Amino acid sequence: MRAVLHILTTMAVIALAFWAYRENYATQQALSEADRLHANIRAAHARLAVLKAEWAYQNRPDRLRDLAEINFERLGLLPLHPDQFGQVDEVPYPPAPLLPITNPVDVSSAAADDEDPL
Repeated sequence: MRAVLHILTTMAVIALAFWAYRENYATQQALSEADRLHANIRAAHARLAVLKAEWAYQNRPDRLRDLAEINFERLGLLPLHPDQFGQVDEVPYPPAPLLPITNPVDVSSAAADDEDPL
């Protein structure tokens, strides 16, 4: 009986060691995947910062003004003035749509008096 107990205990220790070995490698793989994803995120943030800087550089007001002047004949762009804008109260809003009545209810008092409650 004691020999069977020793064999079962040895088998359990071997099984647990195998499980721990597999979990260790799975954890290391998950950590390396997380590190790779973090590196990709850092690279994406760096690219985004470069794109934002380039956007700000390309949209400088003096550069856009020069481009509008160069292409005036072709585009016909004019500078904006405050008097070109309207007021909010001048905006014509469409009327609210009428909701169709799909289930009419008779609320007249004459119909309610004629009916027997029970």
